[in-house]
Amino acid sequence: MRDPQVIAAMAEASLRQGAIGVRLESPEHIGAVRRRCPDALIVGLWKRSYTESPVYITPGWEEIGAVWAAGADLVAIDATDRVRPQGQELGELIRRCRDELGAPVMADVDSLANGLRAAELGCRWVGTTLFGYTEATATQKPPGWELLPALRQQLPEGVSLICEGGIATPEQAARALGEGADAVVVGTAITGVDLQVAGYVRTMATTTA
Repeated sequence: MRDPQVIAAMAEASLRQGAIGVRLESPEHIGAVRRRCPDALIVGLWKRSYTESPVYITPGWEEIGAVWAAGADLVAIDATDRVRPQGQELGELIRRCRDELGAPVMADVDSLANGLRAAELGCRWVGTTLFGYTEATATQKPPGWELLPALRQQLPEGVSLICEGGIATPEQAARALGEGADAVVVGTAITGVDLQVAGYVRTMATTTA
């Protein structure tokens, strides 16, 4: 499923059915979708792991540059307060995105404080992507229902709020809008064909046992 052409086909199918954009991981996938869907709104990121840091969503300048060069319209980055690889600073990365690339930034956050800080540093979009996935929120489970209204109330005017993480049904996506989100990212519930098939198989095996 991670083949770039498969990703591009899924992206085109989603866009044809009314999705306003796609969020893509890796320069390879971003490039494939940009070629197939030249007018698509692409939020791009690159997941890379470093031994000295838990940050893996577009963790540094190298990844930012590659995502932007591949054709993304926005660059999504981990905007939590955790230590980044090679001592890179979040504020400096956002400044360089603005001044050197002209690239708008989506902040993937896990808390109200980190979301507000990201907006203050200049991020145009703030997403609840990392709620439940950081050390500080490990005991909580996405979607971040309590985080959305708090962010909506306190984010500056003009900063878009994105609900991402744990959205599994259309009803949940609609609820996210009601809680204050401007848009909703749906991931595995749409793209996880392998997981969906496995779920059917497990349930059917239990029923027929």
